[in-house]
Amino acid sequence: MKRSLQELSSLLGCRLQGDGEVAITGLASISSATPGSLVFVEDEKNLAEALQSAASAIVTGEFAAQNNVAKPLLICAQPRLVFARAAQFLHPKPSPEGGVHPTAVIHPSAQIANGVRVEPRAVIEANAAIGEGTRVGAGAVIGAHVRLGSHCEIYPNVTIYPGAEIGDRVIVHAGAVLGSDGFGYVRDRETGRYEKFPQIGRLVIEDDVEIGANVTIDRGALEVTRIGRGTKIDNLVHVGHNCQIGEDVVIAAQTGFSGSIVVERNVVLGGQVGIGEHARIEEGVMLGGQGGVLPHKILRGRGVPFWGTPAQPLREYLKQLATLARLAKK
Repeated sequence: MKRSLQELSSLLGCRLQGDGEVAITGLASISSATPGSLVFVEDEKNLAEALQSAASAIVTGEFAAQNNVAKPLLICAQPRLVFARAAQFLHPKPSPEGGVHPTAVIHPSAQIANGVRVEPRAVIEANAAIGEGTRVGAGAVIGAHVRLGSHCEIYPNVTIYPGAEIGDRVIVHAGAVLGSDGFGYVRDRETGRYEKFPQIGRLVIEDDVEIGANVTIDRGALEVTRIGRGTKIDNLVHVGHNCQIGEDVVIAAQTGFSGSIVVERNVVLGGQVGIGEHARIEEGVMLGGQGGVLPHKILRGRGVPFWGTPAQPLREYLKQLATLARLAKK
């Protein structure tokens, strides 16, 4: 979709420096830019490269405003964020057309709002409710009594177990399983056999959550598993029963949560993190890849990076590594 720089400046709330009539047709990296491309620069050291590229304009910070440059600029406080927002105007997603494919199976008691798209071989079970403008991909299964909000994107072969509640504008990528039974068993000390502990709780996923491909999230055992508003979960993550994940949490691939974990808002978890049962990660903590949190432990410190197993502040962890290196030399 073609937009003038003047249009983009108004839509994105940026200050325009240069020719506002320049036509922008898409987004690109600096190295892949062609005429019509918009690129972004966060650091002054990268500005010269962007100016020499084929891009037609640059989203950049105040540091560039004093330079007399040939390319037009969109000046803003957060160039990467504004660049990301430009995608909705330059690369808009087509709105799915409503309609039910003839091979889809929908129970008569299910409630399907206006503009819902149900693709081939999808199944929607009894008393499920699907909100306006939502897409249910091919082969997806929406269980009985599921509440699925408006303008959600449910990709192919997603399974949502009965009773789950999904908010608005939630994206669930292919192969995810939401609301399955948690891993809870009781051992009979006399026979040594394991018997299943009741898994009769619920799963609640709030608005604007994105869930990656092949993610699994368990329902609560007796209570609720909850994923807070705006949280982003990468591919191949597992969330155990009764976990409480706060708002705007970012969880990278292959992270695993045991049961009954609390993760407060704005936490960032790297790839392959493992967290033991009943642990608590307090607001704003950053835990690096392959970090491990032992059961019942608490990590606290807004903006503090943690690393290692058991997880500890990065500065302490690096000191220990340096000490081990010195000992090895001796």
